[in-house]
Amino acid sequence: MRQLVLIASDDLIAGLLNRNGLKTGNGNRWTRERVTSIRSNYHIPVFKPAEDGTEPWLNLSNAAQILKIAPKTLRLAAEAGEIESIHPLSDGPWIFARAALTTSAAQSITKRARQNPKYPAGSHPNQQNLFSSIT
Repeated sequence: MRQLVLIASDDLIAGLLNRNGLKTGNGNRWTRERVTSIRSNYHIPVFKPAEDGTEPWLNLSNAAQILKIAPKTLRLAAEAGEIESIHPLSDGPWIFARAALTTSAAQSITKRARQNPKYPAGSHPNQQNLFSSIT
């Protein structure tokens, strides 16, 4: 929970814990109120978005967006241990410190993703959308 509050609200944490099959000490499913209670008992601060919009901790999608690479590329690098990250739950979010995105390891991942035409970091610019616009 200490790691999840870096990027998630109590509602989202409850959902993540339930999705991973975790129960409370009494065998109950997690709710926002139960997460709030645990945070309070263990003096874990609540998640608050940064006032200036520059979050110190990012989820996979936001970190990949900053690096301008595909989330899958970043996830594979994190799984391989090429970039520092936190993955507290097997079926949960990847958490990245903003500072880790400025390291030489992050720049190396970005450079490698852009230089490898066989495995592009994102969708090809000419790729068509499966869903046509209904507007």
